Amino acid sequence: MEIATVRRTLNHTLTELGRAIDRYAVAVAADLYALAWQQAAGAPPSETREQRAQLKDLKEVLGSRRWQDEERRQAAAAPLKSVPSQPKPAVAAAPRVRPRAARAGESVARSPRRNPSLPAAPRRSPVPPRPPVPVSAPPPIPAADRSPVVRVRPPRREEPALLETGQLWEIATELRPLLEQTARAGSTITWPQIHKRLPSLPRLHADDRCVLLWLVDEDGRKGEPLLPALVTVGDRQMHPRFPAVAEQLGWMAPAGARPHTAWSYEVLKAHQHWRHRR
Repeated sequence: MEIATVRRTLNHTLTELGRAIDRYAVAVAADLYALAWQQAAGAPPSETREQRAQLKDLKEVLGSRRWQDEERRQAAAAPLKSVPSQPKPAVAAAPRVRPRAARAGESVARSPRRNPSLPAAPRRSPVPPRPPVPVSAPPPIPAADRSPVVRVRPPRREEPALLETGQLWEIATELRPLLEQTARAGSTITWPQIHKRLPSLPRLHADDRCVLLWLVDEDGRKGEPLLPALVTVGDRQMHPRFPAVAEQLGWMAPAGARPHTAWSYEVLKAHQHWRHRR
């Protein structure tokens, strides 16, 4: 799809999204918001920077307390779908059997009555009593097994599912300002710290993290240092996937320089570039 078509379609979706927000159409606005991010992923970030900025502002409206209260009110006012009751199966009544009346001349046989006499006393058996059966001693309890106990480690947490392209673009739009702020502070940041700074950020697959860092730098301008270099592991150590992400962005390490030395120089350039920018 051409870039002009993507922008025109995206602008139309943003217009409809604004109208849905004005009408407090909660369900329609949520669908249009997700659709807008999917459309924004069809063009380079530099071509949709203005539209993504609008989406970022609209996200604050959709996440406001007033909007959430309206969402709960509409959900409570929505009529519940009544489930039609199933007819109970008719149970056939058991036919009544009438007792056959005795015809004239027939004698009716009656069951003899039992005398409620006392039961007869039990007779004594002439067999002598048997001797008591000897009871064998219980078997000895085996000694406790003192072999070392092998503890089974719980299985590792499964990797989360991969996100859709529109969701990755939405997260990258929020992640870039955080990395710019980190560069202005002359510091680095790890993924656990990113999750603390962005509480709404879901658990990410390792591949999605690399795609996010690539999208973050794709939104930059030519000649700017790589912001993904600021994402580190441990005590300000280079992320093991940084060389692969940088290579996808066209970054080449200086000839003869070690990877860690080239990465340190890129971090220094990012700090100097963003120190006096707002």
